[in-house]
Amino acid sequence: MQDAFSGGWAREPHLSAEQLSSVSGLNRRFLDLAGKGVLSSGLGARLTPLLPSQRAAVADCPYALFDLRFQDDAHWSGRLAGGLRVADEPSVDEDTLDFVRLALFYTWHVASSAGLAAHLLLGMRAKTVDAFRHVSVDALPALAATEAVNLTPRWSQHSAYWNALISAAARPDPLALRRVQLSGLQLAAAVQLPSEPREV
Repeated sequence: MQDAFSGGWAREPHLSAEQLSSVSGLNRRFLDLAGKGVLSSGLGARLTPLLPSQRAAVADCPYALFDLRFQDDAHWSGRLAGGLRVADEPSVDEDTLDFVRLALFYTWHVASSAGLAAHLLLGMRAKTVDAFRHVSVDALPALAATEAVNLTPRWSQHSAYWNALISAAARPDPLALRRVQLSGLQLAAAVQLPSEPREV
């Protein structure tokens, strides 16, 4: 079932099969991490009843299920412009740090490629994408050490989305799951809209 969904998502013109496969793998790692109760979001308790195949179905979305403040241009412009100091490194568990290293490498790779992939997959704004394009790969480990505390489920304030996604994955109804996954694309688009109405 997962291959069928990946193939369907891969037909999106701005996303490659490799990008989708990688984000799905990162989503699985993130959900496994959340399932250990490492994150304070409460997501772990909702994931516990799911079978491994159901958790993999949750992960198979055409976007990241994790967030590292990717919509926050001010945060990332400061961090990526040399605002990294060893003294800033918070104490986090090794599993979280390992995940954030992978996630940031993926973020850097996707942002470095042309197109809209970083916007679609990660919800990044244009300034943050541009800032990541100008960071060298050897800066990522230090960045992971300082940013690990910012790891959260994407759209953590939208419990209806998470409840629907987990419920749909728990049932043998691939179309219901696909509908919920599509609603995540709507959430991603809504986040990109300006927060205040523009004057005409």
